[in-house]
This record gives sequence, structure tokens and C-alpha cells, in this order.
Amino acid sequence: MAEEECELNEKQKREIAKWFLLNSPAGEIQYIAKDLRSVLNDEKVYNEAASEAFPLYNKSHLIFLELPNRSGDVLVTSYNELEENEFLDPRTALVATVDHVKQVCTDVRPAADEELSSPYIEEFRCALDAEMLKYVAEAYPKGICSVYCVDGKDVEGPGSNFELVVVISAAKNSPQNFCNGSWRSVWNIEFKEDVQMLEVRGKLQVGAHYYEEGNVQLDAKHECKDATIFQAPDDCAISIANIIRHHEAEYLESLEASYANLPDTTFKDLRRKLPVTRTQFPWHNTLQFSLTRDIQKELGIDK
Repeated sequence: MAEEECELNEKQKREIAKWFLLNSPAGEIQYIAKDLRSVLNDEKVYNEAASEAFPLYNKSHLIFLELPNRSGDVLVTSYNELEENEFLDPRTALVATVDHVKQVCTDVRPAADEELSSPYIEEFRCALDAEMLKYVAEAYPKGICSVYCVDGKDVEGPGSNFELVVVISAAKNSPQNFCNGSWRSVWNIEFKEDVQMLEVRGKLQVGAHYYEEGNVQLDAKHECKDATIFQAPDDCAISIANIIRHHEAEYLESLEASYANLPDTTFKDLRRKLPVTRTQFPWHNTLQFSLTRDIQKELGIDK
């Protein structure tokens, strides 16, 4: 018995469009957006979905954009977000205005004093930033990093706790070879002066997408913890950098060991040519597709 035809309303279309945008592989959201715009054939719905999805995608994927004055790049994360479209680059003490949908910086201004950390915190932040720059240059040739103070940025001297976050983002996009990949790691460092300890927590994420005559994706995540003693800024920076270097190298080695021995037969069933058609998407009867039903249930819009 044929399923009853069901026309999706604007809200349902917008939520499904957002789902596709938010689940775009690393470096591919613009391609997804272009196709989605054609499929929707509704500028209002597309613009609403894009305006909501792109900021979330950009921050979760830790994208980095070139500053308008060519003074460097700025990371787009939740840790350095000042306003809806403004992101602080503490290394240059600049604030970039970002167009999320176009994924470009449109303006830049000097950071105000209250947007920056105190001189005491800056000693620790700058020392760690310098060590991370050296590490990332060695480990991720196409990577970028930054260090932010996310708690206690107004601390003026010894005696109080504070927290820094190290963000590392690297991407290698090669659409002409049908593959893209990204590395994202976030390291929270709690400086607990009352117990003279530093607690380090890391979240690592690796994404890869290979789509030549098939569609294979990797989305691997890993969390870890470590600790070291509270020392002078330069000594703290070296200890933290060594911890990060150790855990990231260890995780990469474990990934290589896991995937090095995968036999070719593992992906044989995935190597089917993807169809290319010019058939208009049947919005009037999308429930015939199991993916549409699954997305609607996940978003709670199946009724």
C-alpha cells in the first residue's frame, strides 16, 4: 500500500536543511549549501536555515579565516566569540567581524582593554601561545592554533585560579582528488594555584571524507586527561606543550594502527558509482525516503 503523500511545511524544510548543513563533512558546507539551495528552490527557507546553521558549523569545526589586513588568521570558536559575529585574536589584539555564511572576515578593529586579559594572565597565555606555535608548525604544516583565557582573565596577580584553552585546527582539503580531512583539538588547562597544580583536559577529533566512486567517512573522537605542577609562565608553557604533544602523537599512532590493516574488501560494497540525475526533488512526497523519516524523527518534526 502506497504511503500517503505529505507536503513538508516551511519549518520542516528549514529544519531538514539545517540538519544537512550541520552534518556537512569538514570543508564541504559550501558545496552542500549550493546543492541544497537548488533543491529547496525557496530563498526564504534557505536563508533562514543558512543563517542558523553556518555559525554553529563554523564554531564546531574551528574554521580559520584570513584577516582583512593580511596580518594573519583568526579562529572561529565559541572560546573567542565576543558578539554574534565578532571574534577575538589575542595574539594580535584584534577583533574580526565574520560573515558566517560566506565564511570571510569583513572587518577588523583593535580589541578594547576590557576584552583582553590582565597583564598577569597574559604572561601565562603568551608563553603558552609561543610554545604551541612551535609545536603546530612541526606537527601540522597547514594548521593554526590560539590560546584563550576563558575564566579569570581579570586576575591581577598570584593567589587566584584561572583557565586557559588551547585550540588547534588543521585542514587538508583536496576536492579535485575527492577527499578532505580535518584535525581539531581543544585543551582546557585549569591553573589551580591553591593546590599548585595544572589540570589538563583534551578533546581530539579527526574527520576525513573520501568520495571518489563511493562515500566513506571517518569521524573519530578521543578525550584524555593529565596534570602537571604550577610553575613560572615559561615552565608551565613547556610542560603543557609536552603533555599535548605526547597525547596527540599517541592518539595518531593508535589511529594509524587501527586503520593500517584494513583489507580492501572492507570497502568493496561502498565503491558504487553515485548517480547523477536532473530529477527535481519531490518535496510533495519526501516520506518515501527513509532518510527523510529518520531526520524528521531526530528533529522531532515527524508529526
